[in-house]
Amino acid sequence: MDQNNPTLRLAARARAADPDRYMCALFAAPHQRGALFALLLFNAEIARVREVVSEPMLGQIRLQWWREAIDEIYRGSGRRHEVADPLAEAIRTYGLTRSYFERLIDARETDLDDTPPESMAALEHYAEESAAPLVSLALEIAGADAGALADVARHTGIGWALTGLMRALPHHVAEGRVMLPQDVLAATGLTVQTVRGGEARANIARAVEKVADVARQHSHEARVLRRPLPRAAKRATLQAILSGAYLRRLAACGHDPTDPRATLGPLYRQLLLTRAALFGA
Repeated sequence: MDQNNPTLRLAARARAADPDRYMCALFAAPHQRGALFALLLFNAEIARVREVVSEPMLGQIRLQWWREAIDEIYRGSGRRHEVADPLAEAIRTYGLTRSYFERLIDARETDLDDTPPESMAALEHYAEESAAPLVSLALEIAGADAGALADVARHTGIGWALTGLMRALPHHVAEGRVMLPQDVLAATGLTVQTVRGGEARANIARAVEKVADVARQHSHEARVLRRPLPRAAKRATLQAILSGAYLRRLAACGHDPTDPRATLGPLYRQLLLTRAALFGA
């Protein structure tokens, strides 16, 4: 790899930070990929805030830093930073909408609270705010009218985020965080304590299945809505293809996210995405 090529450096970092979305970004037009990689790195920065701070106040400070960085970019200045610099270039080149960045940052404040979402509706809202704006930004880079395609972005983002949350349940529990809604916990005879303790695995699987069913509905709707779109817009929403595949694999494993078979190998993911990108699925 040519270490003097900025796009290749961004690509390597985006691949490490977000392998699935990175793989989707490779199907964009070559001149658009650098901007997509910058978006992925920005999203990774705010998504990992909880993991790198020792208390919520420090997380708030980090998120505020990004609010100010975004504000400076849109005011025509900016601060030197390995992610903020290429992000500023992407914003200027493609005229990206500021409110999408603000929604992404605001959503990450939820990550600083250990309290499970109150309801399935609350979890869906978090999934939308933490993922759909990123899809809208990718659509803008692809030259699409993201406002007109808000429903596609919404369903793609929610389906992707809910799928990821269930797949990441063991990781989140290890951090002391349970991303199963309180109404789902109650309906499956669970408490935060039993989930953290790893007891009642059958009950946990039923809870995961309830969330996965909602994710499946959104993923299906996203795939329906993207069928008539131009090729560039379809490729900006390829996450819908992967989320559907992950959900099928999770179901085949009894909705047990600890099952090592509940994942997709890189070659299979590449095959799914290549087929969808070439044949317009």
